[in-house]
Amino acid sequence: MNARKEGLKNRLNIEDISINFRLLHLFQIHDSAFPIGSFTQSFGMETYIQQDRIKTKQQLIDYCQVFLDYNLVHGDGIVVKAAFEAAKEEDWERLIHLEQLCHGMKLASESRAASMKMGRQFLHTVMLISQLESLTIWKQKLDAKEVKGHYPLIYGLYASGLNIDQKTMILTFLYASISAIVQNAVRAIPLGQNSGVQAIYELLSSIEKAAGVVMNCTLDDISNNTLGIEMSSMEHEYLYSRLFIS
Repeated sequence: MNARKEGLKNRLNIEDISINFRLLHLFQIHDSAFPIGSFTQSFGMETYIQQDRIKTKQQLIDYCQVFLDYNLVHGDGIVVKAAFEAAKEEDWERLIHLEQLCHGMKLASESRAASMKMGRQFLHTVMLISQLESLTIWKQKLDAKEVKGHYPLIYGLYASGLNIDQKTMILTFLYASISAIVQNAVRAIPLGQNSGVQAIYELLSSIEKAAGVVMNCTLDDISNNTLGIEMSSMEHEYLYSRLFIS
């Protein structure tokens, strides 16, 4: 019992931590060891791999570029940004609306399920180390089935409570999303680790530009133009063998 109380006392109290600590914690939640399940999701990429449409480093970069520009920038990236802003104002009605948009813009059921699975796992994990009241409120709404638990929404909600710069938050979200895809591709194609490192490096400038685009976007800019990726997600469950859930 005493150990449990001590553990609760040591959970993050945002107002008591330094800027450098916040930055280090931001690194932590994007570390591959942070258990949100991104390593189990390919968001349709595995279908392309099995169709021999992604076999090389350049083909992987091309896929990531499309995913970044047309899926993340005009989809989850805008949701993260808007959730960050709504959470600052404690506008729960708007946050619920944002999650409904997030759910509706994902056409493939596997994409929706992956987003909810990662979001719920992220919420569970950060609640072990954080005292943010906003997380408790969202968990109550999730338990009451008022919300579904999509990852971009919860990520923006949590990042807002960390009091970090919004542009930094968007950059790290986009980077982590692309990095996860590349690391999963390294296992699935397969590619060497060196190719994965090179692919991510070549995409850094694109990620930086994408973050700038997101910063200038509003909810009116939400769209889903990655129909090929959505179709590959729908086809994924019919693959003969699968490494990933989506």
